[in-house]
Amino acid sequence: MNSKKEAILTQLNAIVPNTLLETLQITYTDVGDDFLTAKMPVNSKVHQPQGLLHGGATVALAETVGSTASHLFIDTKKYKVKGLEISANHLKSKSEGEVFATARPIHKGRTTHLWEIRVVDEDNKLISLCKLTTIVLEK
Repeated sequence: MNSKKEAILTQLNAIVPNTLLETLQITYTDVGDDFLTAKMPVNSKVHQPQGLLHGGATVALAETVGSTASHLFIDTKKYKVKGLEISANHLKSKSEGEVFATARPIHKGRTTHLWEIRVVDEDNKLISLCKLTTIVLEK
């Protein structure tokens, strides 16, 4: 892993404590010029009553990685990012292991960003397909 990528991931993972990300055990695992990936364990902390991955936990993972990706593309001294809308199609259930969410831009405009977030399992099987719209605002 190159030092720039390592530095970004270290910085992102440093903001996890005392947030929902810590509760859900979300960690950032990879970053590139046009993507950001985070992972989350699938265990009883993120299960719904039937013992399966809760859709809300999946959406929290997706919004986390998409919103954070938006931050990587702006001047955070001048601007901030807020989520506007998220949608999710849950395609496969999961009861244990890990899921990985990768956000890639569909549109990076001056004031709005549109992200596709694919949530996959360890075998790269699609669990959920999400779409997130963020808005870039002056601070």
